[in-house]
Amino acid sequence: MEPTKTVSMTTTRLVFMTGAAVFSLRGLSFMALEELTMVFYVLFGTILFLIPASMVSAELGGAFGSVGGGVYTWVKEAFNKKFGFLAIWLQWIQNVVYYPILLGFAASIIAYMIGKPELSNNGTYVGIFCIVVYWLSTLITLNGTQLMSKIASYGFLLGTVIPGAVLILFTIIYIAQGNPLAFLHPSAIDVTSAYVTEGITHPRWFPHITSLDNVTFLAAVILIFAGIEVQAVHANELKNPSKQFPKVLLLAAALIFFLQILGSLAISVVLPESQITLQSGLMQAFENIFVSMGIKWLLPVVCILMAFGVLGSVISWIAGPSRGLLWTAKDGLLPASLAKVNKKGIQQNILIIQGLIVTLLSSIYFIIPNVGVAFFLLGALTIGLYLIMYLFMYAAGISLRYSQPNLPRSYRVPGGNVGMWAIAGIGFLAVLFAFIVSFFPPSQLPVGSPLEYVGLVFGGTVLFTVLPFLIIAGKK
Repeated sequence: MEPTKTVSMTTTRLVFMTGAAVFSLRGLSFMALEELTMVFYVLFGTILFLIPASMVSAELGGAFGSVGGGVYTWVKEAFNKKFGFLAIWLQWIQNVVYYPILLGFAASIIAYMIGKPELSNNGTYVGIFCIVVYWLSTLITLNGTQLMSKIASYGFLLGTVIPGAVLILFTIIYIAQGNPLAFLHPSAIDVTSAYVTEGITHPRWFPHITSLDNVTFLAAVILIFAGIEVQAVHANELKNPSKQFPKVLLLAAALIFFLQILGSLAISVVLPESQITLQSGLMQAFENIFVSMGIKWLLPVVCILMAFGVLGSVISWIAGPSRGLLWTAKDGLLPASLAKVNKKGIQQNILIIQGLIVTLLSSIYFIIPNVGVAFFLLGALTIGLYLIMYLFMYAAGISLRYSQPNLPRSYRVPGGNVGMWAIAGIGFLAVLFAFIVSFFPPSQLPVGSPLEYVGLVFGGTVLFTVLPFLIIAGKK
């Protein structure tokens, strides 16, 4: 059946929707840690992941836009229901694992807002904050889409766009005032982003890679750019998808690229690498800039906006991926009890289970004293789960070219089957490489025992990947 054609989307609107789905202020500290080598990492993420993922998901989204189900339908049509369930499960569970990371970022924002930045490194405070705010967000979501959509939309505008613009603008003023650029004076100890000649330390443009643990952050770059497949379902809503959607991809990729580069550079201009932390680097940068200009009173205002932005982000995603899981429950792959919705049409049982898992994962902040390590550990687990889903998506794109060659596609990856093999193949290999390096302990963080780190990440990835098959077997 040919997908229903609904012309309701403009190029500009879809560019901003795509940018909003991918870009987050939380990822700026990750990039800033790499100083000028961030350019290499962002280019890697844009060329080898962002563009291939956009093009392949655009074709799949356009082909099955009228069917629904997202990645579940794509993979099910290419392979079978079980693998389709695994794909949507991984998209859902990685989001569940992601919540404690996003809320940990919000916890550090609130710590700065109340004038106690040291709390951002207090595991007990961060853990309790994550649990309380997540259940508050769940209660809001259970009350229906009207309030939820308002908080989500205003949260993005006020809590992401405005603070990001303020950071870049005030950094330019900071530089114009003659303040030193921190990234020009990197630590001589960090050989991955600096080198020494004649006793003078210089920043590197390309990372000095001596072992795989030096590039573990490469996997984190993938997570920063992940999520673009969500907006590809709107490809067939454009008037002329074959011409407009490539333009959307290029413009959105350029927008995301420059926001990441400028935002990350802004932090590395103000803070040396040794002072940047994953969970509060952005707030440290704001504080330093405002203090230097004598306008520290502006810091709580920015904090309030960003905290609201995080709340909006959590609420906007809290019902989305779980909606895809609801689709599989209605398709008979999950117990019937998980297909239950409340009077507002919200999948209440799935959200309750989701909340219990988030509570358990947030407890990692109580166990691991170093909040930065806990922050990155959760991120590494999230990356592994999401990357497996992308491997299935790329494989589905190639497979469907042969199993359903006559399937109406409002947008096609150019170059015929060879083009699909090239684009999906590049994306597949990049994702596979990032997946492998995600298991190596990062050289940038004191993770303790490398064996314990690998065991936790590998064990968690295997557990969450095997679970959907156990659920299917248990249901039978």
